[in-house]
Amino acid sequence: MSGLNKQKVTALKNAFVFSRARKDLFLARHKKKLYRRLGAFMIVALILSIGLMSTLYSRTAHLEEQKLAKEEAEATLAELKQQQKQYEEELKRLEDDEYIAELARKKYFLSDDGEIIFNIPESDGNSGKSKE
Repeated sequence: MSGLNKQKVTALKNAFVFSRARKDLFLARHKKKLYRRLGAFMIVALILSIGLMSTLYSRTAHLEEQKLAKEEAEATLAELKQQQKQYEEELKRLEDDEYIAELARKKYFLSDDGEIIFNIPESDGNSGKSKE
């Protein structure tokens, strides 16, 4: 049945049909070029974004290393400032003649006139008393 109702449609060959065919062909080619350009743009954008992300990651890692180095340097600075305070206090004490005399007696076994120095070894277990 379906074969009986089929009629052949003849194509018209006029200027409108040719111009419409050319326009459809132009649009198809234009669409294909557009997809190619968009694909190329996406590839370039992907490469740039990967490059930027890797740069961001490396800079972040470098920044973390710098922060750790800064913290270590600040800790060292605090220790050095404490040491400087101790040295300044020692310097002030060294200006005192009595302190210098006391140091000379302890370290170099110097004595005043009429003084006798006895060198007694210090032992932790024998005396039973704690050092003060």
